Amino acid sequence: MSKTQLVDQFGREITYVRMSVTDRCDYRCVYCMDEKMTFLPREDVMSLEEIQLIAQAFTELGVTKIRLTGGEPLVRRDVLSLFNGIGSLPGLKDFCLTTNGSQLVKYAKQLKDSGVNRINISLDTLNPLLFKSLTRIGKVEQVLEGIDAAIEAGIENIKINAVVLKGRNDREIMSLVDYVRSKGINISFIEEMPLGTVSSHDRAETYYSSEDILKDISEVYPLTASDLNTGGPSRYWTMSDRASKIGFISPHSNNFCSECNRVRVTVKGELLLCLGNENAVDLKQIVRDNDGDVEVLKQHLLDAMSNKPKEHHFTVDGEVQVVRFMNMTGG
Repeated sequence: MSKTQLVDQFGREITYVRMSVTDRCDYRCVYCMDEKMTFLPREDVMSLEEIQLIAQAFTELGVTKIRLTGGEPLVRRDVLSLFNGIGSLPGLKDFCLTTNGSQLVKYAKQLKDSGVNRINISLDTLNPLLFKSLTRIGKVEQVLEGIDAAIEAGIENIKINAVVLKGRNDREIMSLVDYVRSKGINISFIEEMPLGTVSSHDRAETYYSSEDILKDISEVYPLTASDLNTGGPSRYWTMSDRASKIGFISPHSNNFCSECNRVRVTVKGELLLCLGNENAVDLKQIVRDNDGDVEVLKQHLLDAMSNKPKEHHFTVDGEVQVVRFMNMTGG
């Protein structure tokens, strides 16, 4: 049984927090950012000390899983001090990172030493030209070297996250499956989140459902539904001849809100009770107004739980309802 004190009005226990440490990134992925992004001024961004204090408050209330995200978290100056601090918090059982993989060659060993036991790496194609088109900047070879570095460092759980866009990278599905099979790691395929207005494509035209992807893979590798639960939204399938698991994150076609166990903290310090809603609590201001009093902060977290909505609403009548980009909230 969970010992969390964070329980919403629908009886859902909040044991998982995703925290964005920066809105900046060394890529400009087409589904995450506009090509010409305006980033936050420094004074609007939480300090590393403020992020750690908020993480401490959550763990003292029973949260057992924290994931650090960006932007790209590893581009923030001195961010390893934050990893070391959070990794030492009592009660934390699952310490995770979501990254684009560009900095893993440099940092994989230090991340392992800090206590990170799970890494999700965004990778939508193995094709160098398509990879550069989707990221606008990146080199896929750099990411593949980073994945090898994470494996060599002994990170326990490594997973690829791939956002599939119809007509852009839907033909890359099987090559990604073959890649994770060869490496003995896992993969999750993600339906595109309709967050922020992007200029690169029409989301209605690029939507590719989890059901479509499952069908594509099953024609080559028969899949069996798994009861694996890693504390996130992925639903997993297994293959009989490999340990690698295939996951699906389906915010459109398979609403998972009834099982939601997580909240998010943006780089601005906003507590988002639901990714698909705009209601938020300004934790950064609470910390600054109360001289970092963790008990005051914890009470605000407890009070906020009554406002967590039953489910997300990304769009209404085809119109995007949430205008922030994913680099603000983390992938």
